[in-house]
Amino acid sequence: MRITLVRNATLLLELAGRRILVDPMLDPAGARPPIEQTANPVRNPTVELPFAAEEVVAGLDAVLVTHCHKDHFDDTAERLLPRDVPVFCQPEDAERLGAAGLEVRPVGEHVDWDGLTIHRTPAQHGFGAVAEALAPVSGFVLDDLYLAGDTVWYEGVEETIARFSPRVAVVHGSAASFLEGGRIVMDADDVREVVARVPVVVAAHLEAINHCHLSRAELAAAAPGVVIPRDGETVEV
Repeated sequence: MRITLVRNATLLLELAGRRILVDPMLDPAGARPPIEQTANPVRNPTVELPFAAEEVVAGLDAVLVTHCHKDHFDDTAERLLPRDVPVFCQPEDAERLGAAGLEVRPVGEHVDWDGLTIHRTPAQHGFGAVAEALAPVSGFVLDDLYLAGDTVWYEGVEETIARFSPRVAVVHGSAASFLEGGRIVMDADDVREVVARVPVVVAAHLEAINHCHLSRAELAAAAPGVVIPRDGETVEV
């Protein structure tokens, strides 16, 4: 399995003989305003893509969108994604993605795609009223890879790991937050919980959006052993 971190949560997966793009955020740096009610008011994305957006969408077999927040599916992605490959998503986003002319394949509990089963798993994008406002979000399991999605550590993640016993997990470990309401993705303590249960943990969603406060260096120091690729870097696991 090869995982290329493009930027933020955008990944290129090479597994089971397929090339799958996850959560395409392809806008140029500074294309969007800061996320409201957050510290560090700089425009998003805060960094450029490591290579051209057209290169990211070339030669795809499928796309997977965990949810439709702008840092996971943006205007450039909507414009550039091929219309002749399946786009897997949570059912709540099917209408939105279908309206863009994409070949939508909503995942209820699971779907079989030419011998590869894709399972949708629960996720919690923060706590309390913030999590409710940001819902719905999902994670996904493909083969022995767990894409946790925009979630904190909670019983749904723990139960998913216990059910599927993934060999590899990709977590969003930037401790992103609003001015009030606490973190909305994993912090270092949350990541360590995953590390205790999954052989290989890859961290993403770092240093690309204005309210993502935990740096790569800080996460590496707090959670030894986590694989933390740079933008544009490919890891084989």
